[in-house]
Amino acid sequence: MARYTGPRHKACRRARTPLCQSKKCPVDTRPYPPGDHGRGRIRESDYLIQLREKQKLRTMYGVLEKQFRRYYELSDSQPGITGENLLRLLESRLDNVVWRSGLAATRPQARQLVNHGHFLVNGKKVDIPSYRVRANDVVTVKEKSKDLVAIQHSIESLSHPVPDWMSVDHDARKVEVRDLPRRDQIDTAINEQLIVELYSK
Repeated sequence: MARYTGPRHKACRRARTPLCQSKKCPVDTRPYPPGDHGRGRIRESDYLIQLREKQKLRTMYGVLEKQFRRYYELSDSQPGITGENLLRLLESRLDNVVWRSGLAATRPQARQLVNHGHFLVNGKKVDIPSYRVRANDVVTVKEKSKDLVAIQHSIESLSHPVPDWMSVDHDARKVEVRDLPRRDQIDTAINEQLIVELYSK
């Protein structure tokens, strides 16, 4: 399983946006890129703006370049708007569904919980974070894992609203995916059209 293992906040400072979901992100006190020339003037070319948007989205969902390109190619081959298809594919990842439901505090934590085999999809164990959840799927916590401290703490400290496209029963540790999300139901602050323009060159 490939994942980013570098400095957590470096990407946040490069994007000038807190992407790490940490309560104390250094981008708040140092809102400029890292490195000796971080404070210097950088000419904001169209390519730089498009690349930064792509890197922001990749970092948010914890996806490396090769996998992200596959997501783009799949979204481009589907009917509809490519950018919206891309966001829908990323939102339908199992680790994202677990985080959105409030059963994990952050996406990286959700990824770890899924990878350790704590979740079932339609009654079957799934330990692949990138597993694509479909409409009417039911995600539940394994019986032995329902009292995990990490899950209990995440539910008690839930700081984001549960989206409309899923229904969650925190007591039963159960998530029902009503339908895949529309663009207006995805609160990710990304201009997906810039990413489409970048890959269309």
